[in-house]
Amino acid sequence: MSETTIDDPSSKNHSRPVRLKRHKVSRESVIGLGMNYLHELGADHICNVCIYNGGSCCGGCEHLSNGAGCKLRNTSCTAWLCGFLKYVLYETGHLRDWNAFWAQVPGLDHRMDYTPEQFFIRVSLEAHTLKELSASLAEDLKELSKAHVGELGFILTVREQLDRYIDLYLFCDNDIPKQKRVKKQIDQLSVPFHRFREALSLHRRSFEKSE
Repeated sequence: MSETTIDDPSSKNHSRPVRLKRHKVSRESVIGLGMNYLHELGADHICNVCIYNGGSCCGGCEHLSNGAGCKLRNTSCTAWLCGFLKYVLYETGHLRDWNAFWAQVPGLDHRMDYTPEQFFIRVSLEAHTLKELSASLAEDLKELSKAHVGELGFILTVREQLDRYIDLYLFCDNDIPKQKRVKKQIDQLSVPFHRFREALSLHRRSFEKSE
């Protein structure tokens, strides 16, 4: 393969970001779009594995209520993805679309936001049903956790490594050789994801048939 090209799953978008005429939206509607997207992504399958392993992304947040979940949703937490969720969107080609949508939302911060009640956007967010992929990855993670039961926080370490390498991969768009090296790291981390790989192959074949 040429040094100027790369087999980039993140660029094989199943749909490009839909750019609309600049229009006004509400903060609450944007949160709703994000929550629906995460629901269709099947985020709960992966979240349950992390929570079981003591790695809830919401741990320690003052707005988290036992048995009830979040009591005060905001744009920042809705926009944030862990390494595993990033990985699903990276492999299905939707991560750049997700990032493009949230890049236009003002006032994002850590566990809070300063997003105005109304603001203008151009890029829409289209949800994709990827629940089977997330469920398959969750099963792989459960098995991986059992295989490394003596290694405290192993699953969470994998999550953080995927998060770091995927961010670096996107950052290296203008450095193809470095991007290739980073992709190898991502591929190596995902070697144990056998169920996910099988489900992803079926997903890609189904998409190709629908084109």
